[in-house]
Amino acid sequence: MKRIGILTSGGDCPGLNATIRGVAKASYGMMDCEIVGILDGFQGLINDQTIEMKPKDFSGILTRGGTILGTHRTPFKKMRKIEEDGIDKVKNMIETYHKRNLDCIVCLGGAGTHKNANLLREEGLNVIGLPKTIDNDIYGTDITFGFHTAVDIATEVIDRIHTTADSHDRVMIIEIMGNKAGWLTLYSGVAGGADVILIPEIPYDEEVVLEALRKRHSKGKNFSIIVMAEGAKSIEEAKMSKKEYKEYREKLPFPAVSYRLADVINKTGLETRVTIPGHQQRGGSPTAYDRVIATKFGVYAAKLIRDEQFGMTVSLKCDSVVATPLSEVAGLSKPVPIDNNLIKTGRLIGLNFGDDL
Repeated sequence: MKRIGILTSGGDCPGLNATIRGVAKASYGMMDCEIVGILDGFQGLINDQTIEMKPKDFSGILTRGGTILGTHRTPFKKMRKIEEDGIDKVKNMIETYHKRNLDCIVCLGGAGTHKNANLLREEGLNVIGLPKTIDNDIYGTDITFGFHTAVDIATEVIDRIHTTADSHDRVMIIEIMGNKAGWLTLYSGVAGGADVILIPEIPYDEEVVLEALRKRHSKGKNFSIIVMAEGAKSIEEAKMSKKEYKEYREKLPFPAVSYRLADVINKTGLETRVTIPGHQQRGGSPTAYDRVIATKFGVYAAKLIRDEQFGMTVSLKCDSVVATPLSEVAGLSKPVPIDNNLIKTGRLIGLNFGDDL
């Protein structure tokens, strides 16, 4: 009898429940097991908030967004820090693991979750990671579940903005999630027919952006679409240290980077508006693609449990699902390479990335 703990940590995204379902259904089919739901991410492990789950709990959740287990952000940098509440987080997690007689924990989450999972591995616990994030920035896997759904949602937003931009002869800026990586902005921008795409990996020159807009308008094109990642920075901003940039942002009278750029463009006489879809990109039912990849990932995790191949995270590489050591993934990110093929493709069809290439 294997007792399997499952938790979801960090931001929610479409596909979490589909993955949980894949782990559970495959585990029940492959081995004699019991599944313990750990509530609200690592907080549930710290505070011993768990529930004994039954097969019926995993029915009807394939298409459901969010996570039936709840989630919470528990920063890695605070894991070993004892704060005012006096709780030794690592000690408590180990105690809960043994108190609940767990044979392993499956951790569904992004980069921070994988760092926490690797910490537990280093403490001697059996852990398996599953790569979730709409940002698609987890090192070692080509795709994360949740990404394709978010791309579809962001693309639909861009599609709808086209008609109102055209009707009012406006420049429209759509700010997409992605603080450190521009995968979501890049894919949705190309799919949505953007004119300018600004991502964190390519600091933009304001004058280059303005010139691209002027050229479009000089050719009789009465509107322009800019798709901008929330973490996009101008060349000047990219030169700042992390501390300097934080202080700089706090002094700005704008709620988001897109509004600052809109102010710059408005001053040239081009009427500009901003749309921020925000958490809509993380909500709702997963697409068919994400349901399939989530199921494949969950089933592969169950195989790893059956074979007692712990300390791994599940990855997709060249269309094959494989196991990658957590130690090789934790703490690393996957930004968009500036020579990425989709960026090259975009340049060839006339997309502007805010640089002078």
